Amino acid sequence: MHAARAGLAPRLWVYEPELLALILETGENAWFLPGVRIPPSVRAVGSLAEAAAGAELVVVAVPSHVVRRVAGDLAPHLAAGARVLSAAKGIEEARFARVSEVLAEVLPAHRDRIAVLSGPTFALEVAQGRPTAAVVAAAEAGLARGLQQALAAPAFRLYTRSDVTGVELGGALKNVIAIAAGISDGLDLGMNARAALLTRGLAEMTRLGVALGARRSTFAGLAGIGDLILTCTGALSRNRKLGLALAGGSTLAEWQAGTRSVAEGVLTTRAALALAGKVGVSAPITAEVAAVLFEEKPPREALTALLSREVRPEEEPDAPIGAPG
Repeated sequence: MHAARAGLAPRLWVYEPELLALILETGENAWFLPGVRIPPSVRAVGSLAEAAAGAELVVVAVPSHVVRRVAGDLAPHLAAGARVLSAAKGIEEARFARVSEVLAEVLPAHRDRIAVLSGPTFALEVAQGRPTAAVVAAAEAGLARGLQQALAAPAFRLYTRSDVTGVELGGALKNVIAIAAGISDGLDLGMNARAALLTRGLAEMTRLGVALGARRSTFAGLAGIGDLILTCTGALSRNRKLGLALAGGSTLAEWQAGTRSVAEGVLTTRAALALAGKVGVSAPITAEVAAVLFEEKPPREALTALLSREVRPEEEPDAPIGAPG
């Protein structure tokens, strides 16, 4: 919808045949974006080959756990000079790979034409044309600027960064903190507790990101604190909704059975905890979220464990000169 407003003529690959039929009949995606008309210049198709044929830009906006399979199916149909923009926010659980790394592995001929998009962007508000800002990141500055120019619009302000690692990790890790924020809100711990949780969550995200090669400054921007604030406080946040449900007594399986949407934070929690262990970074919030999700630890007990941790200085040790970040 945004690409259409930016003057492009996008083709939308719709995975579910039932949803494709509904969109073609009504001009609306009633499953995920009810009440929002799809612009006439958007052509919904059921064939990935048809969607990608001759495309100069392909936006990959599928759940992160299916990116590898979808990219493999896409590969034979991708034009030689096509740019590939990832809008997925997650980490591949099996290999702990970022989405751009998965795409580079599966689409080696396009390795130098892969970029990522992240930031505070609830899909419904973007579809409605409400204003937001986001970041497009690529190792090559010209690629990022070209995408910025192609997709920017008055209600969709785009900034560029070269820190692909930081932008992707910010978009993925904030979902874990959002589950914790939902638990806190569901337990009615108050706004003070939520503010403290977000602040310490940002510190946890930054520690892990820097250890994995990201720049510290990226987490102070739109792809870090901007997306974190939105996802932890917004009523449209799927990950926050999951946290609320867990606090209310639902299990992960019960919540997943009752929704079509994917809460990326679930699989990202496993991957983030494993990565934190691999690089020797403390991730207490992630650890407690994992215990609630996968070990049936009572949510109140998990939040109490965080509050009962040994007291310590707030300052994070400064990175040595020359270190990532």
